[in-house]
Amino acid sequence: MSVAFSLISSILMVVVVLLMLRNGKLREKYAILWLVIGTLTIILGFFPRLLDWAASLVGVIVPSNLLFALSILLLVGVSLHVSRELTILEDETRILAEEVSILRTAIEQLQRDPVTAPRAGRAAPQDLSQPSKEE
Repeated sequence: MSVAFSLISSILMVVVVLLMLRNGKLREKYAILWLVIGTLTIILGFFPRLLDWAASLVGVIVPSNLLFALSILLLVGVSLHVSRELTILEDETRILAEEVSILRTAIEQLQRDPVTAPRAGRAAPQDLSQPSKEE
């Protein structure tokens, strides 16, 4: 019963990951990780003695303890990776907010005094959507 349950849940997990990937709900770099995990659990479902062999190889007495330890390490790794991605996104968001603030200030200055703002020795703000003439 437990082998059948693990096989069904592993196959279901792989199908869900593939559907999320197909619908654009999951990026490829994350999907690879979950597909590898799903494939490994399917293999363990078909060959449960592999876990016994790996546990004896490592020196763990109870094979399920090895599985739990590996799962915890995996979750810590995923958490660390997600924290790194979040830090990068926070930095990018802060930079974008600063750029929007600078552009908003430049637009307000142009709206207040459109004649003297570009001629006062300050460079006119570039249109970031258009390539510059030097490119």
